[in-house]
Amino acid sequence: MRSNHFSKGALVAATTALVLLPAGAAYAGSGPATPPSNPQKLARSTAPSPEGNPASKLAQATGVCDDAVPIGERGLIKRGSQTIASVKQFYSKKCNENYGYVWVWESFRKTAAPYDITAGVYSYSDDSVHAAKAWKATKQQEFWTDGANTVEDCSSGVGSLRPAGSPQSYQAYSEKRC
Repeated sequence: MRSNHFSKGALVAATTALVLLPAGAAYAGSGPATPPSNPQKLARSTAPSPEGNPASKLAQATGVCDDAVPIGERGLIKRGSQTIASVKQFYSKKCNENYGYVWVWESFRKTAAPYDITAGVYSYSDDSVHAAKAWKATKQQEFWTDGANTVEDCSSGVGSLRPAGSPQSYQAYSEKRC
């Protein structure tokens, strides 16, 4: 009988404790965050990256709209079994343009002599490359095209890399997007 009396006492104590807690009690981390007294806008990185950063210094100097996002799967430029660069296509809703993007992989770049690069946006609708650009004898890693008026077309980012001393270019294209 005694254990029954103890259980009832524990139940009464627990119920009393719950009744005493206010229904609208706030606990640490349970409510909206208090805004800081000095709100600061987070700075967006301007570093180039293999994923493509439309806020990079080179992208901005080229005129890439800062809202550009990658579309479609990237293409890989390969020399034999070695991947030497990536090719992507970006889209800006704000500017209503597509951009071609080539990123030379560090594993190739650090040992390569200067190389030639081309980049553009291929339109399947008119069978031509738009916003084509070329760089000769460069060691640069990041390459952006100007904006291409191909948003209404099926398109792909296209790019090529010709290593110094090689008679041929290696090329790739990103996934076709419509």
